[in-house]
Amino acid sequence: MPTEQEMWRIGFIGLGSMGLPMAKNLVTRGFEVRGYDVRAEAVEALARDGGFAVSSPVEAARRADALVLMVVNAAQAESVLFDEGALEALPPSGIVVLMATCAPGSVATLATRVEATGRRFVDAPVSGGVVGAAGGTLTIMAAASRETFEAARPVLDGMGDKVFHVGESPGQGATVKTVNQLLCGVHIAVAAEAFALAAKVGVDLSVLLEVMSGSAASSWMLKNRGPRMLKADPEVTSAVDIFVKDLGIVLEAGREAKAALPLAAVAHQLFLATSGRGDGAADDSQVIRTYHAMNGTGEAR
Repeated sequence: MPTEQEMWRIGFIGLGSMGLPMAKNLVTRGFEVRGYDVRAEAVEALARDGGFAVSSPVEAARRADALVLMVVNAAQAESVLFDEGALEALPPSGIVVLMATCAPGSVATLATRVEATGRRFVDAPVSGGVVGAAGGTLTIMAAASRETFEAARPVLDGMGDKVFHVGESPGQGATVKTVNQLLCGVHIAVAAEAFALAAKVGVDLSVLLEVMSGSAASSWMLKNRGPRMLKADPEVTSAVDIFVKDLGIVLEAGREAKAALPLAAVAHQLFLATSGRGDGAADDSQVIRTYHAMNGTGEAR
């Protein structure tokens, strides 16, 4: 791998709402970044900020020291690596860094296949949303052998300021992210439930939010999503369908571990119902719309 004085060559696949600012941060920090996305405008945006536009996953992986995957799920990662040829194009000393939210079992399987070719693999999902991606303040939960983790550390530090080595085995990072998403999804849903009860009896929700935010009932999600629950159509920072996907991963992980997760299951149903009503692209705070619809508070949209 490159020394601290040498320029890293990074292949970056997946330039979405989080992937693009993450790739731009790597450019800003002196990495040579070759980016690919199915959307040409995303690739062009990276090129305007000093990255290099490429037209395929193979071109992104060729000559790269590390190949970062910020794709939708494990199925996309598998397709990029094996069906589209990115892994074969990656040099034998290269490191695959999977940063998408995926089921732990799927990550472990991918890692086994990658490592069978002699390349290395880091399971490194992130938390912090678009704001953290843009600011380079993501929390990164990395699982890999200590040696591989330390080798990839400069790349991880280029995207997050809270980088944790959570385990030696790929899949453990995905497990930590799964637990994070379980808590986030349940916290959002239960905050919506609390607001829905207050709305049913006519309590001013803005006053309720102020009271609860300073009480023992407060949480980061209440303070962050609560104000958006009071808006008819807030800016989208994380969509309802993200939690349909992520809580589905939580439940899959629970099945694999034979762990009962009843609260996660209920929260998943609420997000699923919201998506089914046509609000999948709305901000995830708008799970409250399903509560309003169920309770007939007149706030349903």
